[in-house]
Parts: sequence; structure tokens; C-alpha cells
Amino acid sequence: MPLPPPVEREPLHTRYVTCNGYKRNDGLWDIEGELIDIKSFDLQVAERNDGVIPAGEPLHKMALRLTIDYDLNILDVQACMDYTPFRHCPQIADSFRKLIGHRIAPGFTRLTRELLGGTQGCTHLLEMLGVLATTAYQTTHNEREKREDFGAQGGGRPPMLNTCHTFDTRGPVVKQYWPQFSEE
Repeated sequence: MPLPPPVEREPLHTRYVTCNGYKRNDGLWDIEGELIDIKSFDLQVAERNDGVIPAGEPLHKMALRLTIDYDLNILDVQACMDYTPFRHCPQIADSFRKLIGHRIAPGFTRLTRELLGGTQGCTHLLEMLGVLATTAYQTTHNEREKREDFGAQGGGRPPMLNTCHTFDTRGPVVKQYWPQFSEE
């Protein structure tokens, strides 16, 4: 069901976040995200284009690539900031390499805030890490399901149990598809 019709309004800001997951030929995965912010009006910013970012030109255009293994260990991180409001912004991109050696697992959001929150990182790239973590799970899910046999007849405990309303072990979906893990 779509959102109800809005009242008359004027568009001012658009944020695009695109994430893609790739299986590499070497058995690893690349999880990439791009964030683009665009204004519908000319924006006064002292350090860009003679002080003005024209309507439709990105205020922000940034990207992150996480290279992970099957266990969601982060093996490499690349960050770039092609458009920023200040020339100083891109200097922080390499700080995201602090994630190398860590794992996407419960507590990942807290970890990223500890490592890259505040002045230790970029707010926009930090926000994107949560979506990239979800993209990593989605990208590796089919292979994980095959290897660990999460099907209804399989013995492996599906990792998504109790991660949202639908996968509540006291709910109808788990009862139907994974009755051996149902608490109902």
C-alpha cells in the first residue's frame, strides 16, 4: 500500500543511496555503496564553484567498498568523496580502513560509531555502513543458505531468526518454515 497523497509541496533535497553486492572471481565479495545528495536550488557554499553549487549538481557524492569473505570479515575498505561541500572533507576517507579486520555481525553499528563517529569519520559514510552491512547479508545469503542448509528440512539455525518482526521465533513465519526453532 503506497503512502497517502501528500499536501502540496516543493521538492528541496534528494538523497540517493545505492548499494550493490558482487561475488568476485577469487571467492570474496565486494559490497559497494554510493550516496548522492542533490538540491533543487542553487546552494551557497564558499568552497565550491565560485561559491555556488548549481541546482542538480551533487552536494555530496561519496562511495564505499567493503571487501568481505564468507564469514563477513572485512578484508579491505575503499572510500572516495568525489563531491563534498568543503575541500577538507575527503581527507577523512582513509579513516574508514579502520574497519579492516572487523566483522559484520551483531554490534556492528556500535563498533562503527566507536571507530568512526564524530570527528573520526564522515557522518554520511558512517550512515551508509548500516545499509552496506545489510547488503552484505543479502549478497551472501544464497551461498550461506546452500552451505549451511537453512531450509525447513535442514538442521542449521537461520541467522535471521529474531532479527525482525517477521522472523520472531514466537511468530507464524518461523512456526511454518522452521518449526524446529519455533517457540510458539
